[in-house]
Amino acid sequence: MASQTPCGASRNRQTGFTLVEMAVVLVIIGVILGAVMIGRDVQRNAEYTRIKQKFVDQWVVAYNTYSQRLGAPIGDNQSAPRLMVNGASFAGNGTTLSGGNMAGATPPLAICRANQGPGMARAHQTGANFDLRDLMRKAGVTLPPGRGEGLEDRYVYLDTNGNPQEIQICFQWNPPGTASGSGNVMVITGLTPDLARALDQAIDGKPDAQNGAFRQEGVVRAAGTATDPGIQWAGNNTQDVTTTGGANDVNASATDSDQVRVMVAHLKMNQ
Repeated sequence: MASQTPCGASRNRQTGFTLVEMAVVLVIIGVILGAVMIGRDVQRNAEYTRIKQKFVDQWVVAYNTYSQRLGAPIGDNQSAPRLMVNGASFAGNGTTLSGGNMAGATPPLAICRANQGPGMARAHQTGANFDLRDLMRKAGVTLPPGRGEGLEDRYVYLDTNGNPQEIQICFQWNPPGTASGSGNVMVITGLTPDLARALDQAIDGKPDAQNGAFRQEGVVRAAGTATDPGIQWAGNNTQDVTTTGGANDVNASATDSDQVRVMVAHLKMNQ
């Protein structure tokens, strides 16, 4: 006579996961998700470091090399240098300097490659004689690789939502008293708030939008805040590319699939 399985044993075989087993599974899932998030942050920080070292820093080297070889900044007039970016255009814009005072001078147009960067406050100089890439190549200056041949002034990266963003480099001269820094500056467009703060931290040791060599274009201290320690970079990663607002403003309509808001920065040149 065949043996029969006890009813209790059958019930035991049909029992699901115990609470302990489920807790272990949830812990493992949490550890995996945490590792993925940390890995994304590490990868993003590494990309920000590459942008500074392989792109921004290399454009600083290219600018300095041009100035040293030609004895004047990019776009300046070598026969009568003004020691400012696009000084040649400045010399012909009808502005009269009194005793060398440039505080009230009309700034010359910026020097860019083909088109100016998105969001720039200053227009760029047009014409073959003022193309950033052509001027550098005529001087025998080696350019950073950027996006490739003909697009050395551009760099593409992914924002915090995983969408592509493009950085572009231009150069211009700011009159004395400009909040984003006076003198010759590199204009960097296409920076997300996250990247802008990371670059500012790496360059100045502190993410302050209106202090140091790396500053945000167009940021001005509000009345009564002159004694405040610093100014935050406007915007945050919850804002999409169509949004304007401060660092603490949250864009409720933005989604995780939107491109993150971008801004413009000025990096002070040393000559």
